[in-house]
Amino acid sequence: MSTGSVASLIAVSVVVVATLLMGSLGFRLSRTTSDFFVASRTVSPWVNASAIGGEYLSAASFLGIAGLVFTFGADMLWLPVGYTAGYMLLLVLVAAPLRRSGAYTLPDFAQLRFESEFARTVSAVAVLVIGWLYLMPQLRAAGLALSAIVDVPTWMGACLVAVVVVLNVVSGGMRSITFVQAFQYWLKLAAIIIPAILLLLAWRSDGAPLPSTTLADWAVPLSGYGGREHALYQTYSLIVALFFGTMGLPHVLVRFYTNPDGAAARRTTFIVIGFLGVFYLFPPLYGLLGRIYIPDQWPADTVVLALPAALLEGQLVTVAGAILVGGAFAAFLSTASGLAVSVAGVLSHDLFPRRRAPGRLRADRDARLQTDRSTVTRFRWAAVVALIVPLALSLLATRTSIADTVGMAFAMAASTFCPLLLLGIWWRGLSRAGAMAGLISGGVLAGAAAAFTLAFGNPGGWTGALLAQPAAWSMPLSFIVMITVSLLTPASKPRHADPIVYGLHAPEGTLPTKPPATST
Repeated sequence: MSTGSVASLIAVSVVVVATLLMGSLGFRLSRTTSDFFVASRTVSPWVNASAIGGEYLSAASFLGIAGLVFTFGADMLWLPVGYTAGYMLLLVLVAAPLRRSGAYTLPDFAQLRFESEFARTVSAVAVLVIGWLYLMPQLRAAGLALSAIVDVPTWMGACLVAVVVVLNVVSGGMRSITFVQAFQYWLKLAAIIIPAILLLLAWRSDGAPLPSTTLADWAVPLSGYGGREHALYQTYSLIVALFFGTMGLPHVLVRFYTNPDGAAARRTTFIVIGFLGVFYLFPPLYGLLGRIYIPDQWPADTVVLALPAALLEGQLVTVAGAILVGGAFAAFLSTASGLAVSVAGVLSHDLFPRRRAPGRLRADRDARLQTDRSTVTRFRWAAVVALIVPLALSLLATRTSIADTVGMAFAMAASTFCPLLLLGIWWRGLSRAGAMAGLISGGVLAGAAAAFTLAFGNPGGWTGALLAQPAAWSMPLSFIVMITVSLLTPASKPRHADPIVYGLHAPEGTLPTKPPATST
């Protein structure tokens, strides 16, 4: 085994050990049911923003964006813009009202808003699909990263990440993961900046070459999407998915439940935009340097890890490579942890609860309750299931790139929870029937497109473009269905819709405390 491989394995080990130690701290502090689900709603904006940055900057951000820029050029510069811009909508339209709802999960919010157990169940299923679709590329990327530094099968890296995440999640739930993710954001930021500085210095000393003039199309936006058909449609559909899908990602939204109040949720979102903006300055740089120094046939998802050996010499290759591998594993662990918590919370709290008072959300005073041992046990088993399913799928679905698979998760979120949240928060006329019809239709359409592409690949032509990037048509259809059906079914408007919507926008503490009646 080479010196570089040994150093990279040491870096991975350090990240894993540090993650487990941070998780053990959360275990000692987790004493209530609310600790496991929402960290007792005591997380400050700066810590929460760091945690959101830690879980949001996934394998697609650390490895995937650079790989797509390397392959497709300037078209892919929309990716970091889209990943960050979605938080503007969250900041203005969703963050504070969602926190004021007092929910633990998105299905909690759906039941409160629509006074329906069926709404809760449908929302829970949508969370599972989005969470598992997003977890797949994280685990697959971990396998690619480990196999790039050590001659081992790709499934070993995926299993390593899955085991570490399960141990962290079952130890302390949301409180444990909050510490881990906040730490890993700053670790990832350092891991992408330090090697970038070394690579830039090497590039300058080499005369600062630019990509070959034969690659002019590579540097021109919307010039062909790397040879893909209907590039203009696919680019704009991806922008729609990223911009509107962010507000529908369960593992991001659940973090706002951990803030003390709506004002803190808004401050958290504002800080997150700055954190993401700093990070996303660097992946396109790696893609550009990869286009100059890495062969065209090189696997795109491992370009970042290959650059130190292509530009640097001596010990700098070992140091930079180890830092990048450690940062990549931090990306896998933090994002997978956030997704596992959100999926496990829905499995244990919404789909298979032992008991739940009908039609009533758990209020913030639950933070003072002693831990229900059966609830925590159910949450821990749910965390295991939350990782096993996407682990199996990640080993089977290898026809699409990491970033493209993440884009499908964003398209699914944009087609389901984006319209549900926007209309549910801002339109009192949204009926129960309309909300469910739109949620189901958007989820089925986007989910079917993703499933076909993952299973059979891109068939080409307009069919392939529409299936690979469905957000541009599936999200508008979901909005149209919700609005149309709501106008046609005014009788199914929830009885308490007006006071509930008022409570989402009014100052803290004015949400109706009387539980509304639940219908099915």
